[in-house]
Amino acid sequence: MAKVLRNGRFLRPSGHNPKDAQFSDCLVLEEASGNILHVGSDSDGAVQSAISSGAQVLDMENRVIIPGFIDSHMHLLLTGETLNKLDISGCDTLEEIRTAIRTYAKEHPDLDRISCCNWFQTSTNGEAFASQLDDLDPRPIYISAYDMHSRWCNTAALNELQVADLEDPPGGTIHRDGTGKPSGLLSESAALTIVDPFLSKQLSLTQKMDFIDDAIKAYIASGYTGLIDMAMDEVTWGIILDYRKRCGGRLPVWLATHWFVLPQKTPEENLALVDKAIEMKKQYNETTSPDCRITGIKVMCDGVVDACTASLMEPYSHNGGNEPAVWTVEELVPILKKADDAGLQIAIHAIGDAAIRVAIDSLERVGNPAGRHRIEHLETCSPDDVARLGKLGITASVQPVHSDPSILQAWPKLLGPKRCEHVFPYNGFAEHGATVAIGTDAPTASHLVFPNLYTATTRRSGRKPELEKQTAPKFALSLAAAMAAATQGAAYSCFADSRVGRLEEGKVANLAVIDMVWDPTKLLEAKVVETWYQGRKIFG
Repeated sequence: MAKVLRNGRFLRPSGHNPKDAQFSDCLVLEEASGNILHVGSDSDGAVQSAISSGAQVLDMENRVIIPGFIDSHMHLLLTGETLNKLDISGCDTLEEIRTAIRTYAKEHPDLDRISCCNWFQTSTNGEAFASQLDDLDPRPIYISAYDMHSRWCNTAALNELQVADLEDPPGGTIHRDGTGKPSGLLSESAALTIVDPFLSKQLSLTQKMDFIDDAIKAYIASGYTGLIDMAMDEVTWGIILDYRKRCGGRLPVWLATHWFVLPQKTPEENLALVDKAIEMKKQYNETTSPDCRITGIKVMCDGVVDACTASLMEPYSHNGGNEPAVWTVEELVPILKKADDAGLQIAIHAIGDAAIRVAIDSLERVGNPAGRHRIEHLETCSPDDVARLGKLGITASVQPVHSDPSILQAWPKLLGPKRCEHVFPYNGFAEHGATVAIGTDAPTASHLVFPNLYTATTRRSGRKPELEKQTAPKFALSLAAAMAAATQGAAYSCFADSRVGRLEEGKVANLAVIDMVWDPTKLLEAKVVETWYQGRKIFG
């Protein structure tokens, strides 16, 4: 049976980097196939024919209807876990953090561990010592940095992790005091390969599936109908497949994933991880498993600016220090070439301008613009490299919420004012021909879409709207371009654009119905009132 959605403002597909949006007022969909039959005017023959044939007619009350949002960079299981942790993002000082943890611990005496998230390093002046937490509660305390690249632990946590005699893993650091004793902070791969697997083992399968369910429900309520997970491994993949079985064999929204290739001790071990991704894609791909598929690999080229682990061309301004990129071009190219030859997409985390240069140079060596390879974050890209992405067919996968001025307080000190004038250059990528795909990197930031788009278009803070400061405002995207990047750009980024990402005949009827004013300055007032997936309303 057909449905006619009328009296709406249906966002029309746009060209590259649009400045203005165009709308139609009516959409016809077929419930059986879940596809769009027509988008246009209420008076069109296709609309009138559907109505005369008995189609159900729905009044959209002049709301804005767009293709369902797609989070082009997120972490599904971790997002669900984070929704169930103590959020300390509102704490601006060490004492506020201590008070929040102490209160939370008293309110949750049944928990085996105290887990916290969204710690901003600036709130503790970059310090993270076990001794600052030890008197709060005898249970292990784990605090994740907002960027998920560091874990701050009390002594009880360090003891159960048994890190005292461990060596630093490749690409990571177990921070220690002058005597060699772990001091409380584990960063980069030390957090990812030591802390995270340990904590994962403490949870039951049912708990993990519930976390995934919590995350997907939160995404659906926010207008999302597609997700791209950026750090998949065998354990997490197995949990997702078990959850999929619990859902009757199909996920509530579609999911594409990138297999995580962390640095190993030998080149052979690195290539073995790519082989695993190749093997998995043969089984879970667009044809065999369109709702839950492997699309590529993801590699890390550096860390993050706030932890001073992003790799820069010039040293950090405050201390003259720097970090090399995780890989050299010579080390990285064989990994990328193997993936590309097997038809895998490549996603490279690169935040510092030196790491971005390594990523671009490596993809240039791979030499496949049609592969839709992508670089994630691109936060301090040099002016010379901004123009290279479009020429090489590299997607700019960005998370505007990371450019929120309220969380960049330390950047002028760390990078110097001059470099801060050329950060998060989103419109620069677009103007030079690169496809921009917008994501959130949840749970490093909220999955909510409108604060993300607000910062993309105004370069102001969605966390603290009262702040007048803007982050490099010359690189703001238009609202039309930001919406396109969060829908059709994100779909393009994982080869899903033949099915989703645009409201046009033949595409799947994945829709977000929004009560909003089409004005960047009003985005924080916008509200998703309905989410449709494959022609059926699943929220609202």
